[in-house]
Amino acid sequence: MKNWKYFMGTAMLGSALILGACGEESAQSEGTSNTEGGEAVEGSVAGDGSSTVAPILEALVEEYSAQSDVQVTVGVSGTGGGFEKFIAGTTDFSNASRPIKDEEAAQLEEAGIDYTEFLLAYDGLTVVVNPENDWATDLTVEDLKKIWVEDGTTKKWSDINPEWPDEEIVFYSPGTDSGTFDYFNEVILEEADMVSAATLSEDDNVLVQGVQGDKNAIGFFGYAYYLANQDTIKAVSIEGVEPNNETIESGDYSPLSRPLYTYVKNSAVAENPAVYDFMKYVIENAGAMAEAVGYVTAPQEEYDADMEALEGLK
Repeated sequence: MKNWKYFMGTAMLGSALILGACGEESAQSEGTSNTEGGEAVEGSVAGDGSSTVAPILEALVEEYSAQSDVQVTVGVSGTGGGFEKFIAGTTDFSNASRPIKDEEAAQLEEAGIDYTEFLLAYDGLTVVVNPENDWATDLTVEDLKKIWVEDGTTKKWSDINPEWPDEEIVFYSPGTDSGTFDYFNEVILEEADMVSAATLSEDDNVLVQGVQGDKNAIGFFGYAYYLANQDTIKAVSIEGVEPNNETIESGDYSPLSRPLYTYVKNSAVAENPAVYDFMKYVIENAGAMAEAVGYVTAPQEEYDADMEALEGLK
């Protein structure tokens, strides 16, 4: 199976040169990329969270580790699972493919954990089908509701359009701890129950494999996972608009365009030079790496605002 890490192998050839040059230039000109007060930064940083954000962060960790003594670990428990660890105080940052929920923010406040939200990139949640599916090439939001909302029946493609095959639909969805599930639930299902027949997984590669293996399958996940496997799965246009960098950035790919975040513990930045150093590297290079792994760079003013916020935490 081809997953995003295979895609990264080719993308990193170019991005490594770009990011490496950026890191070297930053270290030489500012003296802060891998040093603090003239001394090399050491220590550890721990993060967790969204599988959608993982391609960006894990690639940045690989690049960063090549030029730093800081040890960075990034788990992939899904957005909800990542916030649980963040609330428990076991991580320094938490990756998310949706904004933090009110109840999560309340739990952090109760735990005495102040945090800052950083925008990393934009994503287009991508609906995919098997390459043999030559009927469901363009779906409306209403079609998606009919397909994915539980109504007590065994759903067939012909239920959505009588001209489509009289065969059962096979469903693959991110798990309930995933921010991608939450986002889809909000904008497509509108908080209704998802079909009970869906196979759920926090690992997007499991979803990719499922769609690859069944002509009647349909699934959804982040845009980068589609790009990494586009030779074996097919993206569906939504309301006549296909997901690509231009439509995601412009917002034309609606309502499935969305921002990607990381949330950072303020005290970790203030008290641990390793956390500050790594987050500085992330903000400086998130845009370039987002493009390298298949997402969409945010406007530069967003990264400038992120950097200003980070500096304010020291």
